[in-house]
Amino acid sequence: MELAHLRTDYEAPLLHRADLDPDPLRQFARWFDEVQRSELVEPNAAVLATAGADGRPSARHVLVKMAVASGFVFFTNYHSRKARQIEANPFASLVFAWAPLGRQVIVEGQVSKVSGEESDRYFAQRPRGSRLSSWASAQSHPVASRAELDEAYAKVAERYAGLDVPRPEDWGGYRLEPQRIEFWQGQASRLHDRLVYEPSGSGWRIERLSP
Repeated sequence: MELAHLRTDYEAPLLHRADLDPDPLRQFARWFDEVQRSELVEPNAAVLATAGADGRPSARHVLVKMAVASGFVFFTNYHSRKARQIEANPFASLVFAWAPLGRQVIVEGQVSKVSGEESDRYFAQRPRGSRLSSWASAQSHPVASRAELDEAYAKVAERYAGLDVPRPEDWGGYRLEPQRIEFWQGQASRLHDRLVYEPSGSGWRIERLSP
C-alpha cells in the first residue's frame, strides 16, 4: 500500500520563543486549554513509549489524567507490559498529537509510581464499570476468549453488587517527571517550528531545533 501521496501543508501563525511561557508545564496548560476549546476527541490521549531491559521499545495510547508541576500522571495495571518495562527501565516518552491544530508535544523523563493515596483518589472517581474491569482484566496477559473475559467481569460485578469497588493492589498510577519537553507547530513547506525546554539551573532553557 503506497502512502507517500498523503500530505498536509500546515498553515498556522509562526511559533516564536517569545510566545512561550518560561515554564513548560504552564505552556502545556495553555495549549491544552486551546485543544479543549476545539472540542477534539480525547485531548488527553498520548502515545506512551517505553523500553524494557532489552532496549526494545513499545508504544501505545494512554489517557493522561494529570499534568501538574510534578509531572504527567497515567494509570495502569502494575503487571501490564508497560508497567513491566517501566520497572526494568524507568524512563519513557509521551507524545500528544493534536493533528487538527497542527500541534504536538513530546515529553521525555523519568517515571515512578504515585502514592497509594493518589491512586485511591483517582480510582474512586472512575465509572463503576471501569473499576470492575480493573479487577476482571489481567492486563496484557493472554485470555482464551472474549467469553472468558466477559465471565470474569460478571463474577466481579456479582461479588461487588451493592458494594463499593476498592482499588486492586496491582493497579495504580505512574508519574513521568519531565526532563525534556518539545512543542511542535506545523508550518508550510515542512519548515515546522520546534522549541524544546531542557533543565538549566533552577529553571528551563529554551532552544529552537531545525525541523
